[in-house]
Amino acid sequence: MQGVEGTYTLGDVTLQRGGTLKDAKIFFKTFGALNEDKSNAILYPTWFTGFPENNEWLIGEGMALDPTKYFIIIVCAFGNGYSSSPSNTPEPYNAARFPEVMLYDNVVCQHRLVTEHFGISSLELVVGWSMGAQQTYQWGCLYPEMVKRIAPFCGSAKTAPHNFVFLEGVKNALITDDAWKHGWYSPDAPPKKGLRAVGRVYAGWGLSQAFYRQECWKQLNYASLEDFLVGFWEGFFLQRDANNLLAMLNTWQHADISNNPRFNGDFVAALQAITCPALILPAAIDLYFPPSDNAWEAQHIPKSIFKEIPGVWGHFAGGGLNAVDTAFIDQELKALLAMTV
Repeated sequence: MQGVEGTYTLGDVTLQRGGTLKDAKIFFKTFGALNEDKSNAILYPTWFTGFPENNEWLIGEGMALDPTKYFIIIVCAFGNGYSSSPSNTPEPYNAARFPEVMLYDNVVCQHRLVTEHFGISSLELVVGWSMGAQQTYQWGCLYPEMVKRIAPFCGSAKTAPHNFVFLEGVKNALITDDAWKHGWYSPDAPPKKGLRAVGRVYAGWGLSQAFYRQECWKQLNYASLEDFLVGFWEGFFLQRDANNLLAMLNTWQHADISNNPRFNGDFVAALQAITCPALILPAAIDLYFPPSDNAWEAQHIPKSIFKEIPGVWGHFAGGGLNAVDTAFIDQELKALLAMTV
């Protein structure tokens, strides 16, 4: 499946925490064609460390995100290595000097991409997994007049304290590698021990206890548990830049859709501002975005639809690895898009 890639230059962006993202750039990849009245657009933000191609499993002819019907925009969050990130920003804001980017900053800049670059004033759907789900919630409350539907899956509107603590473990697995050098490592000598350690930490959180008990890693063609830990988890994070990972981790840790000038920390008010139909799909055994958090949020969203993704794949039920979970998500999205709004 072929998409069209592009980069939109935003100029200098003043960030919520006081830094400046100089000559900020936002990367996107589109599928399908924008219709004449620009009314068929879907926005699909990336997740923690996610590249645009990592979102493509949910797009296809005959699926809910059908490029023959919709104009689908995958938009890259800051820090992922495609949009402005520690790894691609010029000095002096490169590497460890990359400024703090919040959830609010990402979505306000994405709004500029959608409205200024594409000239779109209405979105049929904003949808996303994990950190992409957090961006989805933020879209729903900041731009309710523009967003017709949202579908966050396996992610919350505010990072819970337990989730924050999980990410402290991920962060410290990386920064305790001497090769990290406080972020000033050479691109030719990345902190590989730390990146491998991140994979080992993540392995116990991204997938459920039942996943490992049932040896579901065999479905991904690994010969043993150790083979899976090395090939899947270590291999995944070795493809990532350490500073990029830390920048996005910081965004995730501080994610809160009410932490902005619009809501001033009133979380319930931010949830109540999501007035469009909101399909909330937690994974039944998600260890860091548990369904109970989403259930509480759903109570405060006027038109929420709450359904759990069954199965044992934990958080990665939303990662496109398991055909059964993919089919479940796709069917729920089809029903959402079929709703008259």
